[in-house]
Amino acid sequence: MKLRVALGADHGGFSLKNELVTRLHETFEVLDLGSRTFDRDDDYPDFALAVAQAVASGQAQRGILVCGSGVGACIAANKVRGARACLCHDTYSAHQGVEHDDMNILCLGARVVGTELAGELVDAFLKVNFSGETRHRRRLEKVLAIEQQALQSER
Repeated sequence: MKLRVALGADHGGFSLKNELVTRLHETFEVLDLGSRTFDRDDDYPDFALAVAQAVASGQAQRGILVCGSGVGACIAANKVRGARACLCHDTYSAHQGVEHDDMNILCLGARVVGTELAGELVDAFLKVNFSGETRHRRRLEKVLAIEQQALQSER
């Protein structure tokens, strides 16, 4: 079974997202959550929410978000319970974030990384799994406890 990857981007990441969709289509099951047309007035939180919800619900196993810097999409995605989105501009962080921290959404800045580097980052992100080592599980459980505590304090 192919890994299902949800992708989303605003106008700042539109072109790069489309290139990634084409690149990933043969190896992965791609869930393109937009934007499907260039709209200079669209907003990154809309696409971040769609991708984060797809990943958090299990509709996709991983997500990729692209906006101009990657920062806004990362902030917005992390508001969704179960989303662990990280902005990466180097391959070490892209794979280590998955292996050690169970990162499930990669955020990219289209105005920061070029097409080739973006492809390398996506490859590094998608070709690894969470290690499950005791120390990494312990740390992830602490992160999830912080998330749970924050949700309970909102009620």
